[in-house]
Amino acid sequence: MAVLGTTVLAAALLAGCAPEPPDQTQSEAPSDTAEPTEAPTPTEFDPDGTAEDNLPLFSEIVNDVWASDDNIHGRVYIDALVDKGFDRTQMQVTSDITTIEWPAESIMFSVRVGEECLVGQIGPETGDPVAIVQPALGEGVCLLGNTREIDW
Repeated sequence: MAVLGTTVLAAALLAGCAPEPPDQTQSEAPSDTAEPTEAPTPTEFDPDGTAEDNLPLFSEIVNDVWASDDNIHGRVYIDALVDKGFDRTQMQVTSDITTIEWPAESIMFSVRVGEECLVGQIGPETGDPVAIVQPALGEGVCLLGNTREIDW
C-alpha cells in the first residue's frame, strides 16, 4: 500500500509539472520573418527635400518613361519631371542625336537640388536606366559638355 501511495503521489506531482497548453484566445507575437513595409514613393517633387529624398520619385519617372514607346528623347524625360514638380530651370539634358544626325547612344539629364544633382542616363548603350545623386559641379551645373537649351 505504501508503494501504491508513493506511485500515486509521484504521478500527481508529475502531472502538476506538465506545462499547460497555450491559451488559444491569445494572439501570437509577430514573426521576425515578416518583411518591412516600404514607404510609398512620393507623387510630387519635395522642394524642401534633398536630392536623396527626391531620388525615389526621380527614379520612378525615369523608369516609367524608359518603359514607354517614346523613350529615346530627352525632352520626354524633362517634361515628365516637370509634370511632377521638378524645376525646369534647374535641369540640363544632352542631345538626342549625334553631330552626324544619328540617334545618340546615351542621353543624360539632370536636376539640381541644392548642392546636389539628380542625374539620369538612358539609351541603347546604357542598358537599364540609371538614376543617381551626385554633387553639383564647381560651376553650379550637373553635366559637363554640350547640353541642349531647354526652351520649350
